[in-house]
Amino acid sequence: MYVTLFGAGFRIPFSLVLFVMALIFSLLITPCVIAMARRWGAMDHPGPRRIHEAPVPTLGGLAMAISVLAACWLAFWIPGPVRERGVDMGPLLGFTLACVPILILGALDDLKGTTPLVKLVFQAVAAVILTRFGLGIPLISLPFRGGLATGLFNVPLTIGWVLIVTNAINLVDGLDGLAAGAVFIASMSLWWIGRSHMDIYVMFVTAALAGATLGFLRFNFPPARIFMGDTGSHFLGLALATVSLIDNRKGATTVTLLFPLVAMGVPILDSVLAFFRRLAGGQPVFRGDSEHIHHRLLRIGLSKRSALFVLWYLCAYLGVMAILLSALPRQYTWFVLVLLIMGLYLAFEVLEFVDRREPRKP
Repeated sequence: MYVTLFGAGFRIPFSLVLFVMALIFSLLITPCVIAMARRWGAMDHPGPRRIHEAPVPTLGGLAMAISVLAACWLAFWIPGPVRERGVDMGPLLGFTLACVPILILGALDDLKGTTPLVKLVFQAVAAVILTRFGLGIPLISLPFRGGLATGLFNVPLTIGWVLIVTNAINLVDGLDGLAAGAVFIASMSLWWIGRSHMDIYVMFVTAALAGATLGFLRFNFPPARIFMGDTGSHFLGLALATVSLIDNRKGATTVTLLFPLVAMGVPILDSVLAFFRRLAGGQPVFRGDSEHIHHRLLRIGLSKRSALFVLWYLCAYLGVMAILLSALPRQYTWFVLVLLIMGLYLAFEVLEFVDRREPRKP
């Protein structure tokens, strides 16, 4: 799928065009958001669970949201496969409308703070909006068999999926560059999977998402000059959840939520472990702590950049595994997935064991 420029002799990939557009938008808009955040007093101050030592502007998610949405909508107007094939605007319109409550929630949380219940309500509203535009989980793939129609459970399952992915990205956003880098890697992996499924929608959305996050990393790489805040983590989580629902909307048993689940394995697994850790310890499950994987890596002596590169490597590994799983025959997919989960769980247990042996700072 190419775009023809300056005559028939010059053709460039359509995804590359959207990637570059979103990248340029992000590079240009982020400095404006930094200035705006300083003027509005939207600053993230050092605290007990913070690893930065000076106030840092937040609301960086606005720059990524504008960049992604602008690039995606331009895809319908510039000459290319989206326009030529008459691709339905419905899913993109649904995603855009779902972003409204998510961005409002993120901005309120970054500026004034909100309660966990308010967050869940806004996230659920965004998920319901997606279902009104045909984005949901109409079919669940089963091991070694076909698929199971969800029927009336489509909406609850979609809400649950959006909540899981959105909060996973939100919880992992505790280290400069981690969430943006993880989403960039996941986006590239999901782009490749969308390419193998010939899903043009997945391809142009993930290309724009990858470009916007890469541009934002120019300012978010440690030491960060801006944080994405809840505005960014909620938006990125919704975007990834939407991409997977777009790929799943055909109801084909070979196209499941399994592959994005693996591609986003680091934030999702970290969030699941945090949930059960707090539940077992009798702590509120929505109260933050300093036991996430990036906190553990820092405590065992890694620098911020070293910890970041370790986690990026793990994200890249899982992204490649998601691509391989999408290419495997169904009878092998679940076997490889079980081995992958066991390996990740063992790695997290080893890290926890090493962390416990390290003396804690008073």
